[in-house]
Amino acid sequence: MSASCFLLAVLCCVLWGYEREKGLAGRVALYVLRFHVLANSNGTRDQAVKEEVKSYVLEMLHDCPARSKEELSSYINENKKELEELTNEYLALKGCDYRASISVTKAYFPTKAYGDMVLPCGTYDTVQVELGQARGRNWWCVLYPRLCFIDATHSVLPQSSRQELQALLPEEDYLSLFEEPSRIRIRLKLLHFFDGTP
Repeated sequence: MSASCFLLAVLCCVLWGYEREKGLAGRVALYVLRFHVLANSNGTRDQAVKEEVKSYVLEMLHDCPARSKEELSSYINENKKELEELTNEYLALKGCDYRASISVTKAYFPTKAYGDMVLPCGTYDTVQVELGQARGRNWWCVLYPRLCFIDATHSVLPQSSRQELQALLPEEDYLSLFEEPSRIRIRLKLLHFFDGTP
């Protein structure tokens, strides 16, 4: 009986934590625009092209005057044809026989750590770049606020990025993204268990 009660209590705590994270992801997603590049295939060449196209498209968007997620989404939708044409010209220069498709859509992302910040898994508005058949391993980051320059080699999110996030999110949600490492590890394992990721 005691063991059953203990297991039930643990299960309730786990489910409560999972629902809490789902709620956090839904609120954070209101302010965040992700960036997602899908390679043509898992071949070495196609994966290299994915990395090059990622950098090329980000460079094109770097000087966009958008001051909000909505403005940036609108800019991409309004300039979709030109962005695709420029990307396809770039692909042709690289000797690729396939083309790119760029769209603003919704996509599911697993939990991701950016330095000392953990962005919860969930469905986010996304600028999606599909290369050719788009069947290869993908690459993603946060386009707005601009966190795409953050990678796994950074242990701490730069102060400028923190300030951007803090200005967008309610204080409690902002603080929830920055937790001590032990809680982050538990959170990642919990979310991976429920969302089916390895």
